[in-house]
Amino acid sequence: MGFAHFGSIVLLTLFFRSNFGQQQEQPTPIPNTDEFFISDFFQKMGILNSSISNVYNFSSPVCSWQVVFCDANQEHVIGLNAPNLGLSGSIPDNTIGKLTKLQSLDLSSNQITNLPNDFWSLGSLKTLNLSNNTISMNLPSNIGNFGSLEKLDLSFNNFFGSLPESISSLISLQVLNLNRNGFDSTVPLGILACRSLISLDFSSNSFNGSLPDGFGSSFPKLKSLNLAGNEMKGKDSDFSKLESLKYLNISKNLFQGSVVEIFQESLEVVDLSSNHFEGLISQVNFSSLVYLDVSDNEVSGEFFSNLSETHNLKHLNFANNRFSKQNFLKIDQIRSLEYLNLSHTNLIGGIGDQISMLTHLKTLDLSSNHLTGKIPLLTSKTLQNLDLSFNNLTGEIPISLLRKLPWMERFNFSYNNLTLCDAQFSLETLHSAFIGSSNSCPIAANPNLLKTKTHTHKGLELALALTISLIVLLGALLFCAFGCRKKTQMWALKQDSYKEEQVISGPFSFQTDSTTWVADVKVANLVPVVIFEKPLLNFTFSDLLSATSNFDRGTLLAEGRFGPVYRGFLPGGIHVAVKVLVLGSTMTDQEAARELEYLGRIKHPNLVPLTGYCLAGEKRIAIYDYMENGNLHNLLHDLPLGIQTTEDWRFDTWQAEADESNGISNSISNSNSIGIQHVGSGDLLATWQFRHKIALGTARALAFLHHGCSPPIIHRDVKASSVYLDLNLEPRLSDFGLAKIFGNDLQDEMARGSFGYVPPEFLNQDGSSNSSSPCVITPKSDVYGFGVILLELISGKNPVEDEYPDENNSKDSNLVSWVRGLVRKNCGFLAIDPKIHNTGIEAHMVEALKIGYLCTADLPAKRPSMQQVVGLLKDLEPVMN
Repeated sequence: MGFAHFGSIVLLTLFFRSNFGQQQEQPTPIPNTDEFFISDFFQKMGILNSSISNVYNFSSPVCSWQVVFCDANQEHVIGLNAPNLGLSGSIPDNTIGKLTKLQSLDLSSNQITNLPNDFWSLGSLKTLNLSNNTISMNLPSNIGNFGSLEKLDLSFNNFFGSLPESISSLISLQVLNLNRNGFDSTVPLGILACRSLISLDFSSNSFNGSLPDGFGSSFPKLKSLNLAGNEMKGKDSDFSKLESLKYLNISKNLFQGSVVEIFQESLEVVDLSSNHFEGLISQVNFSSLVYLDVSDNEVSGEFFSNLSETHNLKHLNFANNRFSKQNFLKIDQIRSLEYLNLSHTNLIGGIGDQISMLTHLKTLDLSSNHLTGKIPLLTSKTLQNLDLSFNNLTGEIPISLLRKLPWMERFNFSYNNLTLCDAQFSLETLHSAFIGSSNSCPIAANPNLLKTKTHTHKGLELALALTISLIVLLGALLFCAFGCRKKTQMWALKQDSYKEEQVISGPFSFQTDSTTWVADVKVANLVPVVIFEKPLLNFTFSDLLSATSNFDRGTLLAEGRFGPVYRGFLPGGIHVAVKVLVLGSTMTDQEAARELEYLGRIKHPNLVPLTGYCLAGEKRIAIYDYMENGNLHNLLHDLPLGIQTTEDWRFDTWQAEADESNGISNSISNSNSIGIQHVGSGDLLATWQFRHKIALGTARALAFLHHGCSPPIIHRDVKASSVYLDLNLEPRLSDFGLAKIFGNDLQDEMARGSFGYVPPEFLNQDGSSNSSSPCVITPKSDVYGFGVILLELISGKNPVEDEYPDENNSKDSNLVSWVRGLVRKNCGFLAIDPKIHNTGIEAHMVEALKIGYLCTADLPAKRPSMQQVVGLLKDLEPVMN
């Protein structure tokens, strides 16, 4: 018995050791097999040794991995689905390029930078998805080897150069997405051979020139076409034969011709905005449309006559065209309408009560027309954005509408002849949304009667009841808002027919070279991003993550006083700069949102527009239009635009990358330049006329903030790196109003300005910042900062830590003291930058130095106002066209 018992123990021990050994030790794949190539790929990409390997069970045989699909014999790999695995760097040779039977490959949402030479031998591929990576290369001509390819998605990468003619070999291709890359050629003739295309997306590139002849008749199955955000030219006839088309977006291009010829019966979504189309809108058939945007064109005629048939229309934008004067006629039959923008459309007469029948309306913009009469009852419970400014409306604003305003996102009644009881609104709201309105609040006959004890208790009870009711109502509204957000609608621009929206959970932590910031967000898809001009696009924080590659350092433009700035492309081809305000704010979310929305309404040709914002936990994120040609500090001091420097946080900079401007004025160059890419300071700032133009534009921006806004906006941090050049080389001032977002505690510290631009009233005797004394902020603080910029423009020198020589070889510590000393000695000419010395009248440059001298006076009271500065600069030398 004892021997038998001992023997059984030995056998069991050997059995368990054998089984456990089999589980722990995976046999080495046979070389030159698909299993070997897959295993080698993940090994070289660093995945097998990472913590993620346990999640995907990479210790088991390759064909059992979650991301690998093999044929029935478990011999050949036919599918590799590995999105968002953290793959980074170049794909090695002799790995997945050797999978000769591979039919489906998805490596999206990683950080892959390059593709191997043998990658293009995957002749069996039917689906290829490399989107949301950082691949930077020319697309090679041997892409024509993918003759069986049906779906190709290269969006959100850095492909550049031309699209090869060998694309003509992809005769089975149904879906082609090149969105948000850097292709900068004409559309190749070979694309006409891809007659099986159902969806084509070339948006947000730099494609130029005309479409190939026969483009419209080459795609009988095409249902979705997106060419938005390029520089393409063409005519209406290019699209007239796309008979199966349902979705068409060619916005922000240079197309022209008659708007009438484009519309087909099958179309449901049409965006022709920001082109040069013309023609009579009354001849267009809108019957099948769900989404229509023809804003910023040259369309004429009357549009109300044929809107009665558009029963399915949800989004309508006719703003900024050349329509005839017309009355606001019946529009109540478009009951499903959610967005209506008729600003700058020459409307006359009254609005009409029938507009209250649009019960689903979320956005209504009738601004900048000639409307008269009273505001009708707007009964829509969903209305969130209302702009009736710049009309001739009269009478009282309906009380029912006034009660809704605190719950709305944006509203503006300014520049009419309206009356309202302003007691319920803050002074700031009155000065921004009700400019020109008068107060009609009744006066209590005997206020003392309201002070009895009994009435006090009743008042408290009533206030408590109202508060509870409002809280319940707010909760219901939030529930409805988030519920509605989850409904994907086919007419929204943010189309994605081939992907399901994924729930992305937080919190999220991001690192830069100098800081770590956290967005305390539980579900990214539920945190809204507000885009002022496109309120129906329903962006969320997850879109910001996609636009900036999860706030990757590769998209980092700069780190400044307020926080890091990232470059990104939001869905719809919106090129933005995303500024994260990392310092803590004492404002509540509602207060911060109200302040950011107010800043978004501040518009001026020399201000960088605030496009939108996001409240991500405690972080406030400001979204700006992207400025293609960089900032004045980099240009003036010969810093390369393509290289970011984040070591010196004093200068808040954005870099410009591979963008082209539309042209340069004759004041910059005697020759007709057609485009500028990576604008450098060598030639651009080498003329006095152009530097004068920058100075005058910056002065106008500050004068508008100080004298054109009520209450006045004090910038608090005027400096050269806050002045940008847009696509048309117009100067634009940024970051206005941001210091206020942080609240009073940090506001004083922010208001002292950046090193070299700090007014003397905020400095100690040794030149250091005086942080102990209270900070009295006035517009004259901004005037001082502008004076420093003006001295920089004329001298070409940094405000501090530069060489400041004069005839006595004395050494000043900063630009201001050096120039002021020269001006006092009548030697201002010694401060003029040699680069511009012979490009203008020297006396004018010396006079400009004297304006800078006035602006940098030690006593604020001796500095001129910005209105006076604008006048002095205009009188000094007119800007040449």
